[in-house]
Amino acid sequence: MTIIITDDDVKRLLSMQECIEAMRTAFRDFANGVAVNRPRMRYLAQHPDPERKYMANVHVGAVPSYGIACVRAGSQVIKPPSAKVDRRLYENPKAFNWGIVILYSIETAEPLALMHEFQLSGIRVGATTGLAVDQIARKNASTLGLFGTGKQARAALEAIACVRPIRHVNVYSPSAEHRAAFVRDMMRDLARDGMKIVAADDARSVVAGADIVCCATTAMKPVFDGNWLEDGQLVVSIANSDVTNKRSEVDLATYERANAVIVNDWESVIDNDQTELLEPLRNGVIREDQIHELGALLNGKAEVRQPDRSETTKGIIYFKNNSGLAIQFAAAGGILYKKASQQANNKTIPTEWLGSDLSAYYEAGFRPSP
Repeated sequence: MTIIITDDDVKRLLSMQECIEAMRTAFRDFANGVAVNRPRMRYLAQHPDPERKYMANVHVGAVPSYGIACVRAGSQVIKPPSAKVDRRLYENPKAFNWGIVILYSIETAEPLALMHEFQLSGIRVGATTGLAVDQIARKNASTLGLFGTGKQARAALEAIACVRPIRHVNVYSPSAEHRAAFVRDMMRDLARDGMKIVAADDARSVVAGADIVCCATTAMKPVFDGNWLEDGQLVVSIANSDVTNKRSEVDLATYERANAVIVNDWESVIDNDQTELLEPLRNGVIREDQIHELGALLNGKAEVRQPDRSETTKGIIYFKNNSGLAIQFAAAGGILYKKASQQANNKTIPTEWLGSDLSAYYEAGFRPSP
């Protein structure tokens, strides 16, 4: 039987620490040539309403360490950016997220699960931020400056708090109401003894004195002035830029201050035309030898470490965590499938409903291709 893994199952079965370790395996395997990942593909198609577009979002890849290959297929109706609204707006008529991840067995090729992707999408991005922070940040990093108060910001805070002894968090978004709700919810759900989460009234105070500055927003334009950054800081952003949506949470000054830029996958940067990085590279603001893949840090092919506070240093380190990768869904999906199967209480559908019966061909000695 093929099981259904829902958003509720993801929240119930997958801890942030488990997801961070899944990302560690996935990115290390990817860097070692074991895991397979193709750059994310998004496209827009004409919609019956001229003010709207159909958008598809597709990931494909495999992590043999978990025995899982996957296809993530997202299907959306959007309103593209306009003179009135600077970002695409999701407009699915039934207010549903039509995103599904198919988990396949690498051993048998059969579909093991159909998995909702909304909750997992936020967790895997946060977990990748946590993994990078664990690899790069100073061990005693205790102050976090956080931009954003939505799903991604919550996951980022939880992940960073898993890997570093965060004691003080300054959080900012343009909405005072959202800031207050975020502080209330995170103090209830996450804050441990000694952790203080404060709603900041302005962006500059979020940057000031932070060991780590993390952007986890839907902003179309930079959320702070890179000239505010202090030497030695680690900066993280998740802005999702590709051929359908151009945006960046950090400005040119941030790139100018960067001693090293870490990316998830260089091929995806090129394929998705991430101009916010490619233009500073073409213009000589940064050099290609300053850019490293996260997996290269994990397997020792590159070394980037945030200096201790006592060290004299110039510049910052920037982690650009905004290339969605199929290996993230495959690795985390492997954990979820194993746990859900052990509990044996998920909805199921007959696996044969998802395939064509070729037994007669095989018995006749044929091996037809799909």
